Amino acid sequence: MFAFFISSGLFLGWSLGANDASNVFGTAVGARMIRFKTAAIYCSIFIILGSVISGAGASHTLGKLGAVNAVAGAFIVAFAAGISVYLMTKARYPVSTSQAIVGAIIGWNLFSGSLTDYNSLAKIVGTWVVCPIISAIIAIGLYKVVVFSIRVLKPHMLTLDAMTRFGLLLVGAFGSYSLGANNIANVMGVFVPVSPFSDISLFGLVKFSSAQQLFLIGGIAIAVGVFTYSKRVMETVGEGIVSLSPVAAFAVVSAHSIVLFLFASQGLEGFLSNHGLPTIPLVPVSSSQAIVGAVIGVGLLKGGSSIRWRLFGGISSGWVVTPIIAAAVSFISLFFLQNVFEQETFRPVRYQITGAALERIDQAGIAVGGMKKLQHRNYSTASRFNDRVAGIKGLKREDRKFIFSSAEINHTRITPDRIDALPIGTHGVTEKQKTHLKKLEGRTFSHNWQLHNALVDISPYWQLSTGANERNQEVTRELAHLYKWFRHDQ
Repeated sequence: MFAFFISSGLFLGWSLGANDASNVFGTAVGARMIRFKTAAIYCSIFIILGSVISGAGASHTLGKLGAVNAVAGAFIVAFAAGISVYLMTKARYPVSTSQAIVGAIIGWNLFSGSLTDYNSLAKIVGTWVVCPIISAIIAIGLYKVVVFSIRVLKPHMLTLDAMTRFGLLLVGAFGSYSLGANNIANVMGVFVPVSPFSDISLFGLVKFSSAQQLFLIGGIAIAVGVFTYSKRVMETVGEGIVSLSPVAAFAVVSAHSIVLFLFASQGLEGFLSNHGLPTIPLVPVSSSQAIVGAVIGVGLLKGGSSIRWRLFGGISSGWVVTPIIAAAVSFISLFFLQNVFEQETFRPVRYQITGAALERIDQAGIAVGGMKKLQHRNYSTASRFNDRVAGIKGLKREDRKFIFSSAEINHTRITPDRIDALPIGTHGVTEKQKTHLKKLEGRTFSHNWQLHNALVDISPYWQLSTGANERNQEVTRELAHLYKWFRHDQ
């Protein structure tokens, strides 16, 4: 069944390859500096490498937007995004796969009664505005630097042509890597929480996580899309908005590649964080917006008269319509899949202010007076619980988030048979961590945080440090797997 359900993710990957992935070589192909076949080969190889090696960063932010917790639901989310991107591709508009998947996830949230994390949504939507602007600024700066260098060095025409072709190929490869690293979250991010794969070790040297295995499959699907259907969109980007010279094409692709890399690099985020500098959010930005922004930037530098504003308006309207179409298709398809085909599209998450939850909230310094009237009442969805919590005055956004984590019900029972069946290597589980769990044999927990606290009491390994870092993300993933593994429905 998982093989069937993941097919929608493969379709979305194909759609991304047909649309977004073409952006990295579209200007070079449009300028007749690189053949389409050559561009497709390099693009495919480096997209797969970027997906597997650096694809994890942006997927975490996308997961916070909406935690799709059933494989059938993940199937519909990816299917809805893929359909919306395909429709725009047929219209020859370079739309945003990022916007499509965000719209589809919001459609799932509305159907399942889950809350949309507006903080994560604000980060993602903010990039839809900032991304093309940054790309345009970088493209203008690079174009000026390249033109100035050519005037100073005065290379022979044949030498300049060879250097430009090589430069376009080099930045195209870098752009393809960045695209895979940033946008693979759009293709396979919703399947990561429900992945059936186990972590494996290659020759005892390299760890190949379950997420990376998904990203490899998604990367291959993108590559197929590049080869089979991307040429038409390449021509729209490379020739449709502004006629680009080879030098301008180099500046455009370079700017696009840099922007995608900035929003996908965990190493850069860690460097900035360790030096006390503001970090760049790891979010799946729009490749189409980056390339279009860069093209417009170069066009404006040349006076703007060559820009086909009517075509640009059509592309911009596609950016607005795409998430709306994806959300509508997602909601309607979820209804049919659940009610006609009787598939579980989401796992209901209940909320209850138990005595233990109330005590935890009180210890956090949050006034519990208004919550006592909610105590011991069951709420079947996050939206219903949120309606009740919203009536309590004086709560900050952080307080409400803490209340939700405290009240979420997930009954877990630590039994010997489940401990023995827990595979080593899956989601980072080790033999030592299994010994921690054996000390909890026979215990039951109503909330995830209770199991987490019990593990922290056994070993400091499970303690989460302040601030966001790679180790926190690793431990959080391991805990999420344990919450599902030891879940005991009552």
